[in-house]
Amino acid sequence: MSEFDVGGRLRAIREDKGLSQRELAQRSGVTNGLVSLIERNKTSPSITSLRKILEILEMTLAEFFDSDTPSEPGKFVFRHSELTEINPGRIYRSGGAALDALSLKRAGKSGQTNLLLLYETYEPGADTGAEAYAHEGEEGGFVIEGELLLTVGETTELLRAGDAYLFDSRLPHRFRNVAKARCVVVSAATPPTF
Repeated sequence: MSEFDVGGRLRAIREDKGLSQRELAQRSGVTNGLVSLIERNKTSPSITSLRKILEILEMTLAEFFDSDTPSEPGKFVFRHSELTEINPGRIYRSGGAALDALSLKRAGKSGQTNLLLLYETYEPGADTGAEAYAHEGEEGGFVIEGELLLTVGETTELLRAGDAYLFDSRLPHRFRNVAKARCVVVSAATPPTF
């Protein structure tokens, strides 16, 4: 995959919305320095930080990482090579080991469906971030391979291949691979706020 310019994309969207870095930082609850570092591609944001920023810009992570190429009308099959990577650590390689070890690939284009369908790969040590995150909707998935530690609210459970989860995604949640082997999950969320 060619390197995605996270900083350039964020700067262009922020400027298009008529916001200064300082205003975006204040409204999203992150530091001005973080916004500046992201825009200069000096750091890769955590998923939680980027979600906070994008919420102010009225954009989902999937919309942020979608290419500008529209889907073909009537298309219903998406080959693995056509899936959109929406993880900042994978696209801009400086997110730290835990974030780099996570791959989230979306089927379809943002804004063209009411369902977010993801093929998720958690290498050993992968983590969605030190902070749990929450968003509107519901999400669920099946562990296809390996083990996944899932925290929802105050409860943490270890899921193994064949196990499934389904929860109200307004509850803070976090996914981690604490095993020594890769974990693969197929998940869905509605509405596609992620």
